[in-house]
Amino acid sequence: MDKRTEQFLKDPIFPLLIKMSAPNTVAFLINAVVVLAEFWFISQLGITPLAAVTLAFPAIMLTQQMAFGALGGAVTSSIARSLGAADKPRAEKLLWHSLYISCFGALAFLIIFFIFGEPLLRILGGTGALLEESLAYCFVYLLGAIVVWLSGSLTAALRGMGDMQFPAVLTVICAGIQVFFSAGFILGSFGLPKLGLVGSAWSMIVTSGFMALVTLIKISSPSSPVRLKLKRLTIERELFEDIFSVALPASLSPIMTVATVLLLTGLIGQFGTSAIAGYGIGSRVEFLLIPIVFGIGTAMTAMVGTNIGAKNIERAEKIGMVGATTAGLLSAAIGLALALTPNLWIGIFTSDPETLLVTKQYIQILGVCYVFQGYGLSLYFASQGANAMKWPIIITAIRLIVFSVLALVAVYWLSYGLVSIFYASAIAMVIFGILMVISLKWELGEITEINL
Repeated sequence: MDKRTEQFLKDPIFPLLIKMSAPNTVAFLINAVVVLAEFWFISQLGITPLAAVTLAFPAIMLTQQMAFGALGGAVTSSIARSLGAADKPRAEKLLWHSLYISCFGALAFLIIFFIFGEPLLRILGGTGALLEESLAYCFVYLLGAIVVWLSGSLTAALRGMGDMQFPAVLTVICAGIQVFFSAGFILGSFGLPKLGLVGSAWSMIVTSGFMALVTLIKISSPSSPVRLKLKRLTIERELFEDIFSVALPASLSPIMTVATVLLLTGLIGQFGTSAIAGYGIGSRVEFLLIPIVFGIGTAMTAMVGTNIGAKNIERAEKIGMVGATTAGLLSAAIGLALALTPNLWIGIFTSDPETLLVTKQYIQILGVCYVFQGYGLSLYFASQGANAMKWPIIITAIRLIVFSVLALVAVYWLSYGLVSIFYASAIAMVIFGILMVISLKWELGEITEINL
């Protein structure tokens, strides 16, 4: 048994969680700042590009959540469980299978958007220059998205081995690279060609390609606990099933999350370009809580998965609750800080009065509910580690249904206006967090019964 696996099984939970999550949390936080910086670069182009990237956001969000969340979490879980069971050859075979799936996923997303992209963007409110810019951005991003998928699988594999530091350091390095190319390609800085909004897509492709290449070299090196070896290059149905047993159920959650975002964007789109842009600013600022949840969550996936593989169910449950509480409290602090001080930061992105108002309304209503988002999303990661995705899927579906019913009734039946959409989203977020906490014991109880 390697040192990291032994730590996951025996060390005190909270200090271990902090130790494992801190590198990724810091790295993801820096990455979130980069996202905001990139959004600021786009804001310098005007309201239309801001609205265009907001229209495109569901497609980009789904790609990233599938690559880093659903598939990435499945890879982390599968490799962690294999190492927990002391089966290194299986872990190395799983690594190859994750790369196969990454290539297929990138191609599938490109084809789907090629067929349905334009009609969908029109439904969301895209017309004229707004539609053209959003379409161009999405096509460029998805054409190069294979490197996004590969970097998601490869870094997830490292986390499954218990290596949280290398992906974190690499993320920080890539953050600097992305800022450079974003400023260059969007605004024409540093002597690079000014490409406008599509420059943002190119900067992400370049950065993801670098991340995938460096991670591939790392995993292929003799120092890696699980190596990418040619002799493990096989195609085995059972290994696909292992990954898909987590990835497919887990993919339903981001699909439903994106469906919620699509509905939210479509409803907001009826109130004009400034409303879309204002929502876009608010949703991007939300990325400040994502690093905390994802940093803790990715550590939870590996820790829970290893303990499940070793049949230590009680410890896995404790990891889930400690991690969720930590993520929830930190998310609450960020949400309250944003909600109580909107005037300090909104003006950085725009001076348009209507856009400013929409952003302020959005963050003041949703920000106070981020504690529930922190609990819910972190426990989603824990569920991936346990390969127990039934209840997270059900609860995410409930969230979608609650939001849909409340928002549609408020807008089309009661004619309450834009703010009612934000209240509907907040209520759904609260229900999501509460139900995810309740579901933890149900999931692990079912696993205990199976093992007995």
